[in-house]
Amino acid sequence: MAPFFVVEGGHRLSGTIRPAGNKNAALPILAATLLADGPCVLENVPRIRDVETMIELLVSQGVTAVWDGDHTVTLDARNAKSADPDPALCAKIRASVLLAGPLLARFGRVRLPPPGGDVIGRRRIDTHLLALQRLGAEIEVGTTFDFRAKQLVGAEVFLDEASVTGTENALMAAVAARGRTVLGNAASEPHVQDLARFLVALGARIDGIGTNTVTVEGGHPLKGARFTIGPDHIEVGSFVGLAAVTNSELTIEGVRPEDLRATLLGFERLGIEPKLDGDRLVVAAGQARRVRDDLGGHVSKLEDGPWPAFPADLMSIALVTATQCEGLILLFEKMFESRLFFVDKLIGMGARIVLCDPHRAVVAGPSALRAGTVESPDIRAGMAILLAAFAAEGTSTIHNVGQIERGYERLHERLSALGAVIQRSER
Repeated sequence: MAPFFVVEGGHRLSGTIRPAGNKNAALPILAATLLADGPCVLENVPRIRDVETMIELLVSQGVTAVWDGDHTVTLDARNAKSADPDPALCAKIRASVLLAGPLLARFGRVRLPPPGGDVIGRRRIDTHLLALQRLGAEIEVGTTFDFRAKQLVGAEVFLDEASVTGTENALMAAVAARGRTVLGNAASEPHVQDLARFLVALGARIDGIGTNTVTVEGGHPLKGARFTIGPDHIEVGSFVGLAAVTNSELTIEGVRPEDLRATLLGFERLGIEPKLDGDRLVVAAGQARRVRDDLGGHVSKLEDGPWPAFPADLMSIALVTATQCEGLILLFEKMFESRLFFVDKLIGMGARIVLCDPHRAVVAGPSALRAGTVESPDIRAGMAILLAAFAAEGTSTIHNVGQIERGYERLHERLSALGAVIQRSER
């Protein structure tokens, strides 16, 4: 049965919502439990499809996994076995590539099929291969990726791009490698930082967390640990966009302010200024929703980039938000060449958008959006379309919402609690 949402737009929302744990932290941390010589208790784990699939992959490797509550899972990898991960499961999530580092470190070999995940453009894994080769792996590339290493050895590793998952794979391999590893041009997103903190909790020695030069003293014993996954800053940004397009007052509690600097600057450019109060972010109703021109009256531009720039995963949300803001803005998506290919669906709902090329779109707002029947192409575009449906007059139907639910937990229930008129159905 394919799930879909039926959304009645044009309603204001109110209340308090808490972001789920960061899925992009949970996935590498789950993979990293393969390195621990003891049980790991992970708290604030989002119960979403991608997480469930990663746990299935680990269980198929001999890891025991027990949910101790709604968002707490205990994993014990002491009896894990050397086996090729299930290709069918790997095809469901891009994060399957994160098994390369820990399985190689644990067993000296691993064979992985190409990873699955969102189709938002070319997502190269060359960085993973180059980093693991520098640490001593031999790799054969064919219909699968075959990794072998008798002993991983620390090295100077300069990543050819600041790849998040490439950095994470290199980190997991480096903590098991003999000697010192220096990772240059490393990604430093909040989820990469969370993985590094988890590895430190296991007993790893890592310096430079949160910077793009990370030093690892590898080869130290790694024990089990308890760890709490941080809040998902992409969910926080999504809820800011939701408040903005519906002109609602929402309080987002349990945020990590240091993760939101670029996000808040980006929304300020659209005339939306949430206020931080400790670990609470308050988005008041009646925001200006007026694009701030660049100095000299030039057309404003919002662009993404590697951390600490505006997050690529929020560009779809920012684009929909811009349709409800007065003024003209250029959105420049530099990370993925197919990320913006959902704008035709927004244009069909009445948005005034010119797609200049695969990376740039000009939005003229505000637009009166109308309801429609649309399909979610990927996690973030799907969430953006959902925001458009809440801003539109009338009742919209959104198909393929399984894509959205890969990244957002119990979304219809949480939004209904804020007063949203949304139903989830299957047929």
